[in-house]
Amino acid sequence: MSGSRVLALGHYQPARVLTNDELATMVDTSDEWIRTRVGIRTRRVAAPDETVASMAARAAAKALAASGLDPADIDLVLVATCTAVDRSPNTAARVAAELGLASPAVMDVNVVCAGFTHALASADHAIRAGAATNALVVGVEKFTDVTDWTDRTTCVLVGDGAGAAVVTAAERPGIGPVVWGSVPEMGHAVRIEGTPSRFAQEGQSVYRWATTQLPPIARRVCERAGLAPEDLAAVVLHQANLRIIEPVARRLGAVNAIVASDVTESGNTSAASIPLALSKLVASGRIEPGAPILLFGFGGNLSYAGQVIHCP
Repeated sequence: MSGSRVLALGHYQPARVLTNDELATMVDTSDEWIRTRVGIRTRRVAAPDETVASMAARAAAKALAASGLDPADIDLVLVATCTAVDRSPNTAARVAAELGLASPAVMDVNVVCAGFTHALASADHAIRAGAATNALVVGVEKFTDVTDWTDRTTCVLVGDGAGAAVVTAAERPGIGPVVWGSVPEMGHAVRIEGTPSRFAQEGQSVYRWATTQLPPIARRVCERAGLAPEDLAAVVLHQANLRIIEPVARRLGAVNAIVASDVTESGNTSAASIPLALSKLVASGRIEPGAPILLFGFGGNLSYAGQVIHCP
């Protein structure tokens, strides 16, 4: 096998919906203020007994069922998250145990909002190197656990959820080369620090970096995949903020692509946002199987990673 492809997808969101109007009873904000500045209408909040691992397992179970593979076929589990509380067993090991997987390698990946695209690239690399055949890649966050609900600049953004992909070896590669990197000297612009941990960011710095520096990098992802931006059928950017997604997609030049905007109903779910939005988009039937989709994550550290995949 010369590469890998995404075989199936799945996602999970908690039942509890938190609206902008409800948020306005908790902090000094309004539905109009939130929609105007970030484009978000609702977000999901996990129940107290829902954990990062339990949400990851539910999304992963759906992807595995859709793939047609047996649990014993999975030999690698990668979970992208920055909100897991427990260190050991890690989240990937808990997912493997919950799904009854045989003896996979299990690793958590913490690259915050770019975590899923880093993990997907790592799964592709492992399969290309012959170290794995079938991988389960999950992005999951319980971001409401690290939220300061008195800070209206951050609490209006976040949500909880999980998305997952089954990746398998393929003769014709369906996952393109990754372009990844970071701006370490600006890592302080997005933080989850302290005890208890709390999310904070320098919103204007992140906005300027994302809207000016990322479009050329996203175009380079397309070039490495042998495509022009106008060839893309869909673009799934990290669902940070609609006011970032729209200008980045426009400056990329993907004029024929459907641009995912799940942030409006799910909020910013960090590492979960790309697989969550991708799973919903593919399930809608709006993208033809085999069509090229750009995935591009960015955020904390300030890190980024992107690749073009073929729609499963």
